[in-house]
Amino acid sequence: MNLSVTLAEIKALSIDDRIRLVQAIWDSIEAEAEQLTLTEPQKQELSRRMADHKANPDAVVSWEAVKAQARARIRR
Repeated sequence: MNLSVTLAEIKALSIDDRIRLVQAIWDSIEAEAEQLTLTEPQKQELSRRMADHKANPDAVVSWEAVKAQARARIRR
């Protein structure tokens, strides 16, 4: 596969088609997710984050806040 050619073809798609393509790619990865294995550092980080969440369950950011922050960054 020539990545440069593939990327050029993807860029020629409409935004809606690119979003559908990303969703299809993600779905294909999700379907094979059980084949993926975490490295030991990834497992440790996941355990750390889960422990932090259990210790501080209210220390979260809403999806609306995340979207607002992302949109604010795009506008800069």
